[in-house]
Amino acid sequence: MRGPNMRVAIAAAALLLAGGGTAAQITLDADNLRNAAAISLKDGDAARALAYANALVQRDATDFTAHLIRARALRDLGQNTPARSAARTAWALTQTDAEKYAAALVTAQVLSSGGKRTRAQLWLRRAAQHAPNDRLEAKAKRDFRYVQQRNPWSTRLSFTLAPNSNINNGSARERSELNYAVTELLFGQTVEYDLNGTAQALSGIEYGGALSTRYRFKQSATTAHDLKFALSYRSFSLSSGAQSQAPNMSGSDFAYGTASLGYGFKRLNFEGKGSFEANVEAGQSWYGGARYATFLQGSVQQSYRPSKHRQYRFGVTLDREWGQATPDTDRFGLSAGMTQRHQGGNLGFFGVNAITTQSPNPDSEYAELGLRTGLVLAKPVMGADVQLGLGAAYRDYDVSRHSRDGRQDLRVFADLTATFSDVEYYGFNPSVSLNISRTNSNIGLFDTERLGMSVGIKSAF
Repeated sequence: MRGPNMRVAIAAAALLLAGGGTAAQITLDADNLRNAAAISLKDGDAARALAYANALVQRDATDFTAHLIRARALRDLGQNTPARSAARTAWALTQTDAEKYAAALVTAQVLSSGGKRTRAQLWLRRAAQHAPNDRLEAKAKRDFRYVQQRNPWSTRLSFTLAPNSNINNGSARERSELNYAVTELLFGQTVEYDLNGTAQALSGIEYGGALSTRYRFKQSATTAHDLKFALSYRSFSLSSGAQSQAPNMSGSDFAYGTASLGYGFKRLNFEGKGSFEANVEAGQSWYGGARYATFLQGSVQQSYRPSKHRQYRFGVTLDREWGQATPDTDRFGLSAGMTQRHQGGNLGFFGVNAITTQSPNPDSEYAELGLRTGLVLAKPVMGADVQLGLGAAYRDYDVSRHSRDGRQDLRVFADLTATFSDVEYYGFNPSVSLNISRTNSNIGLFDTERLGMSVGIKSAF
């Protein structure tokens, strides 16, 4: 008794007709029963929709629409565990993009209702990927943002695989100056020496990744409290030229990783035009496989948006570092910045920051002033969204063992990121970044050049 023309009987003992209080029996074919189930769902009668869907599944266990309606009805009735099972079955039966979209959307709704919002976001990305038209894709993206705003968990993953011209922060010069106090005492003048292979820049391939997650454990209309956790790691493979230059070194000798745990607080102020943020973070870093430093960092920041086109930011940072393979340092920083939406849609940024450090090691104490500007273009360039950045930083060390005049570094840098928004897979766009920097120092050892390119992905919504 199977086939599209089969009649499906539903006992009205479960369905009392509006005209009377006695039970009756009605007979519908499969197509009409599916329509009746869908109408029941739309009208908010999940129990009736479930009864119809159960009858359809009993008739044909491979009925995709019946499992889909059954999942939605169970979810509306608060029965999340069997709803997830029905949604999994519906997904397994999908064949077309339209079916995959519908199954992914219902699966996300079931998971979100059960408090599984992170998994729901993944299924909404899947729904957007299989959306049969732009309107349904836009709905999946709206639902994603809705779930994201209500998800106490927020996790970001990033990966790096990129060529790097200077993985060890080595010098761009071949010679530098010896300790001036010693050389002037012995020779009466400053003496230069040849830098060995490991002191000069080594090229190679950088690879690694980073994970950061936060759990919002308390929230109101104006405040939010977060617990934060982060991991990062990067290592390198030396190029053939770098291996010849430093035969006793390997890329893992320059590997760097961090782990941290922190707390964040945020409050909206100035009648919603401003936002105050405070963060504290403690962690450990490693370099070359050995402990490098234990750190404690704190920051506060205030933003203010006087209009929809302009925003100001002001910040203060305090860092403490207890070094295992580096000197102890205390760092204090101030920053200010402005973003401006220009006529035509381009978004501009300008920022300034000042840093000062103290350390038991005089060579590690410095003062720094930095400037940075950037531009996000409103119109794509050759199909890519483009972001440009330029900056400079001047760092002054009062004391250096290499020069009686101390050490002065001027670093200039530029970066360009192109995100290919026309290429989208599961809500992610590929991106390419190019970074260039040059440091001019009065001491040759600290003259550096770096050119790097990386390929990554960015969320499209």
